[in-house]
Amino acid sequence: MIYILPVLGVLLSFLFVVIAKPQNKENFKLLLAFSGSFLLALTIFEMLPEVYNGTDPKTIGVFVMLGILFQIFLEFFSKGAEHGHVHISKDSLNFPWLLFISLCLHSLLEGLPISSNDTIIYGILIHKIPIAIILSIFLLDSKLKPFHSALFMVLFAIMTPLGTFLAHTIDILATYATFLNALVIGVFLHISTVILFESSEGHKFNLRKLLVIIFGVTIAYFL
Repeated sequence: MIYILPVLGVLLSFLFVVIAKPQNKENFKLLLAFSGSFLLALTIFEMLPEVYNGTDPKTIGVFVMLGILFQIFLEFFSKGAEHGHVHISKDSLNFPWLLFISLCLHSLLEGLPISSNDTIIYGILIHKIPIAIILSIFLLDSKLKPFHSALFMVLFAIMTPLGTFLAHTIDILATYATFLNALVIGVFLHISTVILFESSEGHKFNLRKLLVIIFGVTIAYFL
């Protein structure tokens, strides 16, 4: 299931967009807010205690910060697609290679901690669904050929299980799993907090979003 769920999450989201043809990405803001709070809570409840257990705290902190910085670096190329924003021209006929490579690197990293903490798969899955829907809306509304859009999503879908597979099979990744997981924690912290800040656009009080965020944290606590 740890290999199948991320793939299904992305491909079923793409299929949903193909069939339902939703046009307004704003309708998915509540789902995005839920995914951000759920991922953030799972990262704090599940992953942080594990990486700090028996390891030098300052070294772990360095890798967490490196993860944050690496995600910021990736977003120069993805333009924030990891948290629901695609700021690339829809009129371009060229395949968005920079967006594709940065999203694939992000997804590959997401798969690494699953090999040592399978609970985090649910946080990644819930995170991927609204992102995949928003990304699919953009791709299908662009001037790319439908085949290229579908290929983009299929390759994007397999990156997370590929990361899990590599973490299972490559010895050096297993040896440094704690530090790699700390790096991924930094990525998750950046992504989830940006989603939550953006879900409170204009800093206006929004009861529905607040309740959705509390719901996400509560579910993560009891997993």
